Amino acid sequence: MTQQEAIPLCNTVISYLQELATTEKGFGVTDYLKIYYLMRLTRAMEDRTRTLFLQGRVVGGVYTAQGHEATTVGAAMTLRDGDCIVPQHRDLGMHLVRGISPRAVMCQWLARGNAPTLGRDGQIHIGDMHHGVVPMISMLGESLPVACGVALTMKMRHRSTVTLASCGDGATNTGPFHEAMNFASVQRLPLVLVIENNGYAYSTPTTKQFAIEHLSERARAFGIPGESVDGNDVLAVMVAVDRAVERARAGEGPSIVECRTFRVRGHSEADRADYVPQELREEWLKKDPIPRFEAYLTEKGMLTAKEKAEIEAKVKAVVDDAVSFAEQSPEPDGTTVADYVFAPEGPIAIVGEPGADDPRYVNALDTRIGQPFNSMSEAEEAVGRR
Repeated sequence: MTQQEAIPLCNTVISYLQELATTEKGFGVTDYLKIYYLMRLTRAMEDRTRTLFLQGRVVGGVYTAQGHEATTVGAAMTLRDGDCIVPQHRDLGMHLVRGISPRAVMCQWLARGNAPTLGRDGQIHIGDMHHGVVPMISMLGESLPVACGVALTMKMRHRSTVTLASCGDGATNTGPFHEAMNFASVQRLPLVLVIENNGYAYSTPTTKQFAIEHLSERARAFGIPGESVDGNDVLAVMVAVDRAVERARAGEGPSIVECRTFRVRGHSEADRADYVPQELREEWLKKDPIPRFEAYLTEKGMLTAKEKAEIEAKVKAVVDDAVSFAEQSPEPDGTTVADYVFAPEGPIAIVGEPGADDPRYVNALDTRIGQPFNSMSEAEEAVGRR
């Protein structure tokens, strides 16, 4: 088992990503800037949602991922078309990387009638198999057996695809975590588990949860590789997760990657997080993944002042567009409240399989264009380019 600590952002990983540039993944300057844009978009979407919550326009809790952006975006960027993610409640970045529309996300938060859950939920409990996104389960840890099921299905269909699941540090103390990882290891499933260790399971610090230093050490009990990396270093995350993904794709079974990060805000916006020492929060704020990656891109000459301004303008335009679209969308129709309690009859399409484009398998449709609502529309893609 490898314990890899705090890889320098501008050192070890750059040689690895230069290798990627010569492979089928073809990483180049455009890809680096896309990563930066998606990290900025993730934070901006959640910042706006927090504002809407404080204005009383979002019903229910708001769970943000400030500080997690390098982990969520970086991990998802290692996947190919046809791969699947099984995200958790702080993984908006994964959704955006996989192509879920910001408009759909904002409609979900505002519980609109054309949201992915048709106004029945105001949280990011959404999925879309067109994009390989499996909906999360609120009880953290319970999604991991589902992830095993997805990975097993892919293996039985002889697909060279990978399932990437995530969970927090607290979820690794639940029964489903151990059951899922044991099953995955015995069956040699193409599964990668990313543990987003942000220091706290709600208000319980990891020092009161575990006697081990690295949560990746738990992989040893399952007979699989485990690795711990700096979760605020997007390139380090990509290196570690890509290694695990390619191992799974080669039929070598599951791996665990622990990304050590920090939850800057409370468990939700209703949580003031007074239990977090102020000096600890300030220490992690200095490690903010977005300014850190921005400094790297600037140093390497990949991000100029002009490009930064353009990305900032695009992020603002996309968020403004998503909010405007959601505000103009219809309220849920109360007469349909009992609809969709049960899944529709018939087979469930698997991403990449024949029939997967059948609109019956999409959570909601944009009735104005008759296309899957979760997908980025041509109009939406044009936002920020005007």
